[in-house]
Amino acid sequence: MTHHPEGAKKRVSSSVANAQARVGIIGLGNMGGPMASNLINKGHKVVVYDVNEEAVNQVQNVGAEKAASPAEIASKADRIITMLPNSQHVISCYAGEKGIFENVQPGTLLVDSSTIDPNVSKDMAATALKKGAVFMDAPVSGGVNAAKGGTLTFMVGGEEKEFEAAKALLSCMGKNIVYCGEVGSGQAVKICNNMLLGISMIGAAETMNLGIKLGLDPKLLTSILSTSTGRCWSIDTYNPVPGVFENVPSSNDYQGGFGSALMMKDLGLAQAAATNTVIPTPLGGLALQIYRTMCANGYAEKDFSSAYHFFNKQDDSS
Repeated sequence: MTHHPEGAKKRVSSSVANAQARVGIIGLGNMGGPMASNLINKGHKVVVYDVNEEAVNQVQNVGAEKAASPAEIASKADRIITMLPNSQHVISCYAGEKGIFENVQPGTLLVDSSTIDPNVSKDMAATALKKGAVFMDAPVSGGVNAAKGGTLTFMVGGEEKEFEAAKALLSCMGKNIVYCGEVGSGQAVKICNNMLLGISMIGAAETMNLGIKLGLDPKLLTSILSTSTGRCWSIDTYNPVPGVFENVPSSNDYQGGFGSALMMKDLGLAQAAATNTVIPTPLGGLALQIYRTMCANGYAEKDFSSAYHFFNKQDDSS
């Protein structure tokens, strides 16, 4: 029997109302793990997969079911969320051996919250459509603390008539679910946001380093900047200087959070998009080179706010 995509789409919307249906989560890192836990806490049955067994065990301990592959998840869940490091991981997860598309059920809602090339999102959506499933891109913003607190922002791209189905699911993990347009639009918003974020973190790191070298107390400087025209998230919420705020990576040796390698990847996506559209983004390009240099000097796995440590170290060595 041939399943027509239109019939599948209707099934997507109706299935979301059934909280007893399984939700699949693939990718249980700093963001995906807390997202899975929030779904479980909201009463959903969750089946998970990750190449990292320890990450799987942590989510199993709070009630998740373990799967051996993305294909197995696709055979068990009618809503699947992926949160993966880059475009190639997404392609492999969906279209590779033992991937989602091997076993995806007609009517399945596929939501990719990775930050990837918008063109890859469009390719995955086209394949999903042929399988009678619905693919939407829904990258996130807010960081690890927002993932843990269930207050993420989701930027959703896909067919508008499927947005409510996606929103019902994503609302278990976020507080701001925004429809951005056709498939790939969520990714476009995300790479624009992260280009600005990378630029602003470098600015925050340079500013704090300069102020401290001029003899200013870092907490005092942060307090003033946070109520002045230079205020930004990288200063008043995610300050890069150790000891200014608790519960941010800078006060935990830059562990956890959003790795510099991931910021470098996102800045690269922004530059690729800028090249394709012939748009000048000189500060975005410079930010990419700075994070590329940081990654080549041991900062790849440290949070991207370690730009402050990088600049401070350069200053001390000069």
